[in-house]
Amino acid sequence: MLVATAVPVERDAVARAFPGPPAEPTVHRVAGLVVHRVDGSPLLDLIAAGVGPALAAASTATALTAAALAGTPYDLVVSAGIGGGFPPGAPGSAPVGSTGAPVGSLVVADEITAADLGAETAEGFVPVTELGFGTVTHRPPEALVRAIADATGATAGAVLTGSTVTGTAARAEALRARHPRALAEAMEGFGVAEAAAAHGVPVLEIRAVSNPVGPRDRAAWRIDDALAALTEGFGKLTPVLRSWNPHEP
Repeated sequence: MLVATAVPVERDAVARAFPGPPAEPTVHRVAGLVVHRVDGSPLLDLIAAGVGPALAAASTATALTAAALAGTPYDLVVSAGIGGGFPPGAPGSAPVGSTGAPVGSLVVADEITAADLGAETAEGFVPVTELGFGTVTHRPPEALVRAIADATGATAGAVLTGSTVTGTAARAEALRARHPRALAEAMEGFGVAEAAAAHGVPVLEIRAVSNPVGPRDRAAWRIDDALAALTEGFGKLTPVLRSWNPHEP
């Protein structure tokens, strides 16, 4: 399994979920990319892929290509880290019964969607798919998403990828109006998913919520709590991943 985070502090939070000898992962380089390997079951490689969908896609594709050329391709790619959560009951939030994603909670994506890939028109935003090309959504394996949600207590829903983080209430409302199932927002998931799709490898996205999506209030961010939730969540994944059949839909 390859886990791609944006920055080293997120990568290290995932690594802490695997105590014992794997706590000191081996390190090697792939075309300048630093790969931390945790020798366990499943075998786990961790990369800090960079911030934003473009760099995340390039770094993930580099790791995937190197593994494939070495004859040891990955069975699963995971985009992981912290992110913003759409609060329960937020304006424009959707379906009745939707719990939202409060600060400190864990989200597993059942769809990974590029929120700003398209065109602004006089009638509003048009996703690239409606322009007649490309894709804006990748869907992780349904059975695996359900199993992870059950094992970790994570909420399953859409996770949005944007090149620009939301910083206003108006932007948050516009996103929820366009994506009523959205639970969280981050900057790398879609890029990681594009790289995985190019290699025919299933993808997941797991996010721990550090702040609400909306006006930026850094004093209210709970990054340490979110990183702890990320560690705790990954600590519960091993039995799920051991029993998962990569050929399940």
